[in-house]
Parts: sequence; structure tokens; C-alpha cells
Amino acid sequence: MIRIFQLPNYSQLKVSSLYEVKNFTEVKENILWVDLQDPTPEQIKEVEAFYNISFPTRQQQEEIETSSRYLENSGVIKVNSTFINIIPHSGKLEENEMSFILTEKTLLTLRYFDSRVISETVKKIKQYPAVFSTPAKIFIAIFEARVDFDADLTEAVSKHVADISRKITYDRALDEKMLLKINECQDLTMSLREALFDKQRVLSSLLRNEDLMLDSYNRLRSIIKDINSLIEHANFNFTRLEYLQNSFLGFLNIEQNKVIKTFTVVSLVFMPPTLIASIYGMNFEFMPELNLSVGYPFALGLMLFSSIIPLLIFKRKKWL
Repeated sequence: MIRIFQLPNYSQLKVSSLYEVKNFTEVKENILWVDLQDPTPEQIKEVEAFYNISFPTRQQQEEIETSSRYLENSGVIKVNSTFINIIPHSGKLEENEMSFILTEKTLLTLRYFDSRVISETVKKIKQYPAVFSTPAKIFIAIFEARVDFDADLTEAVSKHVADISRKITYDRALDEKMLLKINECQDLTMSLREALFDKQRVLSSLLRNEDLMLDSYNRLRSIIKDINSLIEHANFNFTRLEYLQNSFLGFLNIEQNKVIKTFTVVSLVFMPPTLIASIYGMNFEFMPELNLSVGYPFALGLMLFSSIIPLLIFKRKKWL
């Protein structure tokens, strides 16, 4: 699907082909944003031909080299950026790549996912069309919305980490599910931190482009400052999760040591009575106690006495 946003009131057109737009060549100058969502190869080729540009392939979108993430050539800026989303109902992490091509007159975007960030950006520019009068300002607005969403995600992770901390520290919830929750938060925090670093590199590179970003210099600085604070917060969350993981394993070792200690004490307490019972269970012909009338109570008392002695010793040594 192809979405076209044109001035003066940012009217939105959803078309399957640019040929469906009446007098496209004439209104082309008024089009500030062309958004391709889940496009077909034919739609991509058509937009590329109309604007004389080339979109990256799916494989190129996922490359991590700096030259693949940000490229500036002859007044055209190409950017590939990672967008993190949480899948509804499942809570699982989903990473998607979005490509931007920014020219002096038009912003073109390519994505293969549905994004709340784009929806929020469209609402914002429709409410204040005069503020977003250039494609560069729309481009920055998308990143502003993305950073706001990342901030909400970071806050959600922080609350989740605090809840895990409370359960481990006070409730002593030391089950396997708690360790899995810690691992999930670590994965989410690492992915979020990588995405923030990616945006930081892109926006820092944009600062050097005085032609397209002169009017938005202060906004870029502000967004980068927000990203830096989010990175610090993500680093803090990751450090705290490592601490919680170590605490979890430490508490788990303590609980296991208590169990082993209990089994050890029980084994040692029953060893002397077992030895006595084994002796008197021998089938020797000459055993003096066999002919005693109090032989049986004597053996029981001896076994009881021999089990009490280790308990008293453990108590005195403060092992119990």
C-alpha cells in the first residue's frame, strides 16, 4: 500500500499505484511524504522510477555497518533504523527495520510492519500542519515519536524490574519463572539499548547536514539529549538486572545449602543408631546382651542416646 501526504492540509491518499493519483506530475511538488507499507515489488519499482531513487532490499535494511545505516549523497539522505515493538497479548519483542529517503522536497519511507509511531506522527502533523511544512521536519517528528515510545518502553521495563526486585528481596520467589522473567527483561533491555544507539548515530550524523537540518538543529539536539538519558536508564536497568540475577542465584544457593544441611544432619544423627542396630543384628552365638531380660530396652536406649549426642554437639557448635 502507498500512502501519500500532500499540502496544504496534509490530505492523505491510499493508493495501490501512483497512476491512480490525478495529475500526479502536477501535484508532485505538493507531496511531502510518501509512505510504503508492505509494498509489492512493482509498487517499489514504480516509486523508485517516479522519484529517481532506489530503496534498500530487505537484506540491506538489516545490515549493521554504519555505511548501510546512514548514507548521504548529493543532497539525498538514506537511513535504515530499527523500530522495536511489543506484540500485543503475548508481550514478546519484535524488531523491525524502517528505511527513510530524505530529499529537499520529499520524504519517502519503506516498512514491512504496522507502527503506532507512524499513526501518532500522522495525527500530530494533521493537527499542526504549519509546523511540519518540510520533509525534514516530518522525518524528525517520526524520530521524536519513536523516542517517546522508547521512553514509555523503558519506563515499563523499569517497573517490571522493580517488581522482580521486590519479589526476590521480600517474597523470596525463587522459582524458574522468575529467572526466565529476568532473562526476558535482559533481552528487551539489550535490544532497546541497541536501537537507541542506532538512533543516536543517525541523528548525530544529521546534525552535520546544515542544508536540510538548519531549521531543526535545536530539535535534533533535544532528541539526542533524550536518547542519551534513555541509554543511561537502559544501562542502569541492565546493571540492576545483573544484580538481581546474582541475588537470585545467591538466594537459590542458600536454599539449596539449607536442604543439603538438613539431609546431612539427619544422616549423621541416624548413623550411630544404625551402627548399634547393625551390631545387635549380627547372628553370633556368643553375645552377652542376648540373654539379658532388659536387652531390648537397653539397645533402644543406647540408640536413642547415640542419636542425641550428635544433636547436642551440633547445637553447641551452632551448626543448627
